[in-house]
Amino acid sequence: MKESARSLAVAILNRIDQAGLFAEPLLDQALSRGALTDVHDRRLLTEIVYGTLRMRGRIDWVIARFYKGDPASMDGGVRNCLRTALYQFFFTDRIPAFAIVDEAVKLVKATHPTASGLVNAILRNVIRKEKEIPWPDIEIDPASHISIVHSHPLWLVKRWITLFGVKETLDLCRANNEIPPLTIRVNRLKATREEVMQRLQGDGFTVRETEFSPDGLVLTHTAGPVRETPSYKEGQIQVQDEASQLAARLLDPGAGEKILDACAGAGVKASHLAEIMKNQGTVKAVDISRQKIKALRENAGRLGIIIVEPLVRDLREDPGETFRNAFDGILLDVPCSGLGTLRRNPEIKWRITPEDLKRHAVLQKRLLACAARSLRQGGRLVYSTCSVMPEENEDVISDFLSRHGDFRCIRPPALIVQSMVTDQGFFKTRPDRHGTDGFFGAVLERKSESSRD
Repeated sequence: MKESARSLAVAILNRIDQAGLFAEPLLDQALSRGALTDVHDRRLLTEIVYGTLRMRGRIDWVIARFYKGDPASMDGGVRNCLRTALYQFFFTDRIPAFAIVDEAVKLVKATHPTASGLVNAILRNVIRKEKEIPWPDIEIDPASHISIVHSHPLWLVKRWITLFGVKETLDLCRANNEIPPLTIRVNRLKATREEVMQRLQGDGFTVRETEFSPDGLVLTHTAGPVRETPSYKEGQIQVQDEASQLAARLLDPGAGEKILDACAGAGVKASHLAEIMKNQGTVKAVDISRQKIKALRENAGRLGIIIVEPLVRDLREDPGETFRNAFDGILLDVPCSGLGTLRRNPEIKWRITPEDLKRHAVLQKRLLACAARSLRQGGRLVYSTCSVMPEENEDVISDFLSRHGDFRCIRPPALIVQSMVTDQGFFKTRPDRHGTDGFFGAVLERKSESSRD
């Protein structure tokens, strides 16, 4: 069977389910190998994959109403074929219902011939009885209503209702299901924001400045892959969410300082630190993954960064005397649940469990305690996550401060907009409030001898 947007979407969703992979790299692979040449097909593939992942809970509710049996026992490939077809039926308005059914049946015949009748029957029944589908009432059972209608796991919705209340939980879940904007950071070592705006506009992009980050631009209309633009290839820009851009600004490093990025990953934040420092000083970028450090080197080269020093090391262990009290500032962007990034990574919400949050918190506390040993007196440490969960955020900081009397929490720099700073002095963003990913940051200062209690 010839590859199509729909067949590729099902294949990608199958791999996400089976191997625990993420949608973005799988989509990049499919699109870069030229499987689809028509721009409309490429956009349809992206929409079906991300749309199906975002609305999977609502779609599965419908499947369960029309499948005579246990939906969990259904073959995964058949289920994803149904999910993609139902996504198109409920959430797109340019594809006729008969075409959706026809394409789904053809697709399942090629992969699961014995299930074609089942898929045909379920889809036709849904189309015929769409108005009769029972949805939980928000007044009677708000958690179930939000979970199903707005497609989030019930346990997570219940937690958020406890933390934020019904209205805010509803707002947050709605925001999580929106398509996020493509946001980039301008590399001020190579260009100004105004220069990059003009260049991208000349390339056919619609561009506006970010509201909160002084370094960001939002691309509201893209003329093609941003990584194929001269601006990207020449190192003038870096793809990065607006809230994430503010992590380096929380640390506020100065030119000539010695900085540690303790969980550097592919170096997006490390490069930003270097840019803020005007390429003067040192940014020691550490990560446990050799592959990520390799990507970090390549990206730093593209951006023209010369002060980033990549290092493969596990900072869960004692870093040794060369690191002890050695840094003026430390950025610790820890591994986390990613529950603040559900707009971009909707597959996360179907994987994460309460037990995962506890497991993350154990690692986060260990990383923070180990990183703190490398900070000099009077230095600053920024602890950050892309999570909205207190057990990964405030609770970690509270635990750390209770064990480390030589540290205190200070308010973020004045550059950070006050609507993003809580009464306790934490940096917190949410997609429903700020139009950014959900992000948390705490600025910790190691007290000097003279300032200790």
